[in-house]
Amino acid sequence: MGDLRYIDAGVDIDAGNRAVSLIKEAVRSTHTPGVLGGIGQFAGSFALPGGYREPVLVSSTDSVGTKVKVAIACNRHRGIGVDLVNHCVNDIATSGAEPLFFLDYFATGKLQPELLAEIVEGAAGACRAAGCALVGGETAEMPGVYALGDYDIAGFIVGIVERDRQIGALPARAGDVLVGLPSSGLHTNGFSLVRYLFQAERMQDPYPELRPYGAGSPPRGPGAGTPEADGAGPAPSLADVLLVPHRSYLAELRLARDAVQLAGAAHVTGGGLKENVPRALPEGLGAELETSAWTVPPVFRLIESRGVLPEEMWRTFNMGIGMVLVVRPADLSELLRALDGSGAVPIGHVVPQDGPERTRLT
Repeated sequence: MGDLRYIDAGVDIDAGNRAVSLIKEAVRSTHTPGVLGGIGQFAGSFALPGGYREPVLVSSTDSVGTKVKVAIACNRHRGIGVDLVNHCVNDIATSGAEPLFFLDYFATGKLQPELLAEIVEGAAGACRAAGCALVGGETAEMPGVYALGDYDIAGFIVGIVERDRQIGALPARAGDVLVGLPSSGLHTNGFSLVRYLFQAERMQDPYPELRPYGAGSPPRGPGAGTPEADGAGPAPSLADVLLVPHRSYLAELRLARDAVQLAGAAHVTGGGLKENVPRALPEGLGAELETSAWTVPPVFRLIESRGVLPEEMWRTFNMGIGMVLVVRPADLSELLRALDGSGAVPIGHVVPQDGPERTRLT
């Protein structure tokens, strides 16, 4: 054996360089005044903003799980970048943090520069919307680890909040009201189960039972505001509904925090409503959720109709509620006024914990 190159082992350096050239402008478009240096350095540098008395840095990291398999099957990738950023933004927003900067990690069996550029463009758009700088990332071509055509993606975010302005500085107590904000669909959780249930079906076939596929608020994502989203016209495909991007709640949390002092916030991700709401509550307290307070979107009813146990639905999926805010009863009216138009609705109360279960459905 002789005259071998790295590409003979499956790693294309030229494709990597082309990918970087394709994403440069998208990345640069997110840069805020805090970004120091440019693209291509070994590390991203960011200057903390002034004006904070006791700044607290808040960080989170996550992926979009097996939702990427649906995107790959349908060759629709831009929303995956949006999913990644918004999931991480929501996580730190539950602390009251403003996003500062974001980094991504992309790994694949064989690098396709245009596919990567599509994802990064989605991520950059979500970063711009959040006022967050995309300061760098890593692209890994790993033949033998990932099958050709497969990829995975992860993100890391850092935000900042004043210590005494953190959500939860005013602890939740029994009697507080739980206010739910609608999700835009499954967001980024439960896709392994969905793919198992629908593996023999074509994701892009129409599903009339998925009309309308809003979640009780103005539809978001592909098709928003169209007759298809409102229940008329051609039926959406399963892919249309599954690939709607993860909703960002940053704007709503900003409005809420300006209006009242929140006693907690829960981003409903893996573990569904049952397991995530208690994470925003002190020990000894639980949540009582009134499941009739909102309309569960059709996609979750379709999933359940395939034989999933009801209790499994509530501990796997968000069931149409992507963020839950905890507020004193006296502040409820002011909070709902501030969030008018967002779809916010009271969905339950904080109660003393009774037994090992911390969430009770009524």
